[in-house]
Amino acid sequence: MRQTRFNTSGAWQRIDLPKADIQLWHHWLDDGEAEAICADLMQTLDWQQPSLTIAGRTHKIPRLKAWHGDPAAHYRYSGQSFSPSPWTDTLRQLKARVEEACAAQFNSVLANWYRSGQDSMGFHADNERELGVEPVIASLSLGATRRFVFQPSGELKAQANYLKSLGLELESGDLLLMRGSTQRYWKHGIPKTQKLVGDRINLTFRYIFR
Repeated sequence: MRQTRFNTSGAWQRIDLPKADIQLWHHWLDDGEAEAICADLMQTLDWQQPSLTIAGRTHKIPRLKAWHGDPAAHYRYSGQSFSPSPWTDTLRQLKARVEEACAAQFNSVLANWYRSGQDSMGFHADNERELGVEPVIASLSLGATRRFVFQPSGELKAQANYLKSLGLELESGDLLLMRGSTQRYWKHGIPKTQKLVGDRINLTFRYIFR
């Protein structure tokens, strides 16, 4: 797996992956603000742990989640439909700042709370129909550093000359922007780790089309 190191220039850096448009703003939020926002979200979001049925077996997802947004921003994934909880003041303020940084508009946010290294996210692409043909996804990390991994998918996966995967060590305050054909050719996930890591909250801002 290839690893990427970041500079600290305080601006967008392009992540070099074929057939993708991915940029990272390392420490978009400073440590103090990121810590305060993380603590606020732990207390104020509508955290849930829904169950999924895969291959006939039902189990709870390995993390907590919360879906917030505009009233019409209904979302469906893994065979389930989710209606948004209202924006909190903190989320609404963050949304405006993320929109300005990314030059994009968002009407919803999916929050995931990874409580330890045993909480994870399986490999997937944010390619649901309601996200549009080339979705813009802005992902903000808060709390403990976790490895965020890209893996090629579809026709890209079949081409042996491309790398197998790319790992990013995302730190608190990092803002990752994925757009263009990224979701078509790449999956991403948060693997489990045996390291002793603390709580991490990830916010993925997106736009839901009706």
